[in-house]
Amino acid sequence: MEIFKGNKINGGIAIGNVLFYSREQRKIVRRRTENIKEEFSKLEAAKREAALQLEELRRRAYEQTDARNAQIFESHLVLLEDYDLNTAIADIIKNQGVNAEYAVAITGDRFVARFENMEDEYFSARCEDIRDITERVIDALMGGARRLEASEPSIIAAHDLTPSETLRTDRTKLLAFVTQKGSVSSHTAILSRAMNIPAVSGIEVRAEWDERLAIVDGHNGIFILEPDEETLESYRGLQRNDEHQERLLGRLKGVKTVVGNGRRLNLYANAGSLEDIDAALGNDAEGIGLLRTEFIFMGSAQMPTEQQQFEIYRKAVQKMADKKVIIRTLDIGADKQLPYMALGREDNPAMGCRAIRLCLTRPEMLKTQLRAIFRAGAYGNVAVMYPMIASVEEVRRVKRLASEVKEELARENTAYGNIEQGIMIETPAAAIISDILAKEVDFFSIGTNDLTQYALAIDRQNSGLAQFFNPHHEAVLRLIKMTVDNAHAAGIWAGICGELASDLSIVKDLADMGVDELSVAAGMVLRVRKAVMEK
Repeated sequence: MEIFKGNKINGGIAIGNVLFYSREQRKIVRRRTENIKEEFSKLEAAKREAALQLEELRRRAYEQTDARNAQIFESHLVLLEDYDLNTAIADIIKNQGVNAEYAVAITGDRFVARFENMEDEYFSARCEDIRDITERVIDALMGGARRLEASEPSIIAAHDLTPSETLRTDRTKLLAFVTQKGSVSSHTAILSRAMNIPAVSGIEVRAEWDERLAIVDGHNGIFILEPDEETLESYRGLQRNDEHQERLLGRLKGVKTVVGNGRRLNLYANAGSLEDIDAALGNDAEGIGLLRTEFIFMGSAQMPTEQQQFEIYRKAVQKMADKKVIIRTLDIGADKQLPYMALGREDNPAMGCRAIRLCLTRPEMLKTQLRAIFRAGAYGNVAVMYPMIASVEEVRRVKRLASEVKEELARENTAYGNIEQGIMIETPAAAIISDILAKEVDFFSIGTNDLTQYALAIDRQNSGLAQFFNPHHEAVLRLIKMTVDNAHAAGIWAGICGELASDLSIVKDLADMGVDELSVAAGMVLRVRKAVMEK
């Protein structure tokens, strides 16, 4: 028996045989060519093929996980057209007079080496994106794609895995992942959590492990090769205990969420697709506190029409019957590109033209979405909320557009709902003037991810700063309390739809602050209910 300690990526326990996966080392030969134009033509064709594959993977990510994970492949589409990467490839082909696959391979190796040598974990983790996209283009150039295939449920052991390799593997054949590379913030790690598969990284995997029995302890970041009978039986017991805890949580289905002082707390679920709504219902969510609409736009090759949006919103509302569905208007910007919107590159996209700012610069796009949302309101309990609000004037401009939409629908004799309108409190500015904003809207939903980022001036995507990114920071908690108090003073309700809402170590404190609603990932609904109701 051998025991290896690695990094915790995703919890859970898996017991089974190892499948060692290693990418075949293709021999890429440097060839001189006189026909540079032909190499560029081959490269462009390969990039088009890669783009089609990425579009398919993006759709699969929506179906199997959620919109956030589908954005991984959206970022790969952006990387496929990256100026620096493509310029470097073109320079090698043109200046050295060589074949396209060699130029792509050399450029990919150079970019990966550049990021791998950086101490910042965020940048080093981007290696997998570069490797994934360059290998995809090389596959297209050389006429074949490689894939990870398991014939039976297995523990996958690999040096590293790209997001596409992770997603293309038959989910029913995955027991766990064990990798040498990969941080907790890597895209593959994010996917493993979304797929609810135990995962451990930081372990030097070996080919001789193939087909040998092993245990993955995702709770503690441990990999055990060829466990003895005592260890095996112990982990089987822990596995049964995990299953038992899941069954105990199941008893909370149908139970109203009541906090210590007898006050009802609405426990909703976040959703990024229609499939997420099914998961929310399966986990007994009392409503949808955040329906991200980006999946409609990112899953389309062109701007979705009003009717296309309406059909999706109506289905979501009808699935939830009389339970509330809060639809967030489009939250997209320079960091999340849509090919058909031609958004410009920004040095600091988190501070740039995104969310409500983008929508207010394109009012017809926003009005089209609002028409679809208000029409869906005729079919159930619907609310709309506007993201990234920072001023009263922004709210008033949006409300004027919403009034125009209702007037237009009334003139057309088109049925619509008189729905609640709320805003997301994601900026310190909005929290500080929440007493004024509360007079303009029907509710607040606090987005703690961005609120923490802006309050602490820390990029939440930079895992190298994880030790400084503290959602429990006193400043953040004061902003939340201020927002809740100002909402109640104005007679409206306030909820939280950010990651803090599912932080089991603090949800009782949030309830004690007077928060009226928590909206979490569907899989966390029962865990949060248990945490806030514990004595």
